[in-house]
Amino acid sequence: MPPFDPELGVVLEALSKESREPVTPENLAARQERDAASRPRPTAEDLRADGRFEVTELHVPGPPGGPDVTLVSARPSGLAGPLPLLYYMHGGAMIMGNAWSVLPRILREWALPLGMAVISVEYRLAPRTRYPGPLEDCYAGLVWAAEHAAELDIDADRIVIGGKSAGGGLAAALALLTRDRGGPEPLGQLLLCPMLDDRDSTFSAHQMSGVGVWDRISHTTVWKALLGDRYGAADLPPYAAPSRATDLSGLPAAYIDVGSAEMFRDEDVAYANAIWQAGGQAELHVWPGGYHGFDGMAPQAALSHDARNARTRWLRRLLAQSGTRNRPAG
Repeated sequence: MPPFDPELGVVLEALSKESREPVTPENLAARQERDAASRPRPTAEDLRADGRFEVTELHVPGPPGGPDVTLVSARPSGLAGPLPLLYYMHGGAMIMGNAWSVLPRILREWALPLGMAVISVEYRLAPRTRYPGPLEDCYAGLVWAAEHAAELDIDADRIVIGGKSAGGGLAAALALLTRDRGGPEPLGQLLLCPMLDDRDSTFSAHQMSGVGVWDRISHTTVWKALLGDRYGAADLPPYAAPSRATDLSGLPAAYIDVGSAEMFRDEDVAYANAIWQAGGQAELHVWPGGYHGFDGMAPQAALSHDARNARTRWLRRLLAQSGTRNRPAG
């Protein structure tokens, strides 16, 4: 298998046995409970950071027959709009995570230096809500945000959709879905170690089995939780697993990154290649020695700094190419 980056390897070795335990059908409910109890969930007041940001929790109409969707809307204080928007979906393997916990870093690293507004989506989780429920939540929120751009003081022509891991998979699926439904047209898609393929058939999926923080046991468990009886179906739509897509034309510019030492490597590289083959634009980074979610687990490592800087540079270029950027006051 590819070696881990030395700095990252030290962090991985220090993890507890419990935190490295695979997700199984038997422990899934307990893992969800543990995540809900331990994952930070900052309040709107916490996120305002002594007035540096304006933060509002919105409850907007959900998909037909579904409940309202909660959107956490945030932006640097004192900026005249309309601002470009990062519409973001959190990670957590479709079974864990929340819209609030990802915002402190996003606001600090992207919203403030790039003058962006951010909306983080609280989509429903599997297995309580199976496909297409979580994706439809994300689509309903995106449509609402685009239709209420003036009210939100955002630029509907400069919306970047993004996410990490499961959230990256949702962002890729959302790009396909809004293209095919004639919905809002995103400016770009930011796909960070995205979870794209339900089939567990790539070389890296087998190569990295039982190694690192995410393996085939966990992979199979969460896809079954999301898809239920549709797991493994030959006719599974690409909106459920974007690697199933046969037409990647007409998609927004993509940024895709992944570690060389994680099971998602080959599906993510193949997705970038398929975008190029369809005539699209994609920037691909394969971080040497990176395992799944390495930049969050080892934020001080040199490789993590490089990964975060590359994402910021891509966002900055994308926004600059689309028009004059807003800059933070002062």
